[in-house]
Amino acid sequence: MLLDKDILDEKDKRLHKASEEVTFPMDEKDKKMIEEMIEHLTLSQIPEESEKYDLRPGMGLAAIQVGIPKRYFVVVYEVDDGEFENYIMINPKIVSASNEMIYVEDGEGCLSVNRPTEGIVPRHARITMEGFDTEGNPIKYRVREDLAIAFQHEFDHLNGILFTDKIDKKDPFKGKDKYRAI
Repeated sequence: MLLDKDILDEKDKRLHKASEEVTFPMDEKDKKMIEEMIEHLTLSQIPEESEKYDLRPGMGLAAIQVGIPKRYFVVVYEVDDGEFENYIMINPKIVSASNEMIYVEDGEGCLSVNRPTEGIVPRHARITMEGFDTEGNPIKYRVREDLAIAFQHEFDHLNGILFTDKIDKKDPFKGKDKYRAI
């Protein structure tokens, strides 16, 4: 199981480099890491487990956040109390995005950013993302709202971008009136 100490901090220069495409068949070590990432994110969202293992709650992780510069990420989404859906995206591409822009009203968070951060990160309200599963089969997801934000956030990691890079330094709440808060 991953621990928070296994996740790179925003000061680590590796987080600002673009990750490399995954080649298939996928390395068994990467498949095992995906399982560990899913386990970590799931436990982190269950209050008793989060407290027991001292985990910060998180919904997504990109491979680079655990020091692996490869283009894959996972999102563990709680659809109902204690019921989760796992999304694994390998070599993802955003193939379409809505014109409507949204932002997280309470602010985005990141397991690599260990400090309070204020500001607006404009994101598309809906996106379609294509990629591959761990066996190299093509997959496609149409996601919206908070799931769309999570996918875009993790996708940015693969390109060396942190959410804090997208906040206007001079005016952190710039454009607040142009986007819909969720």
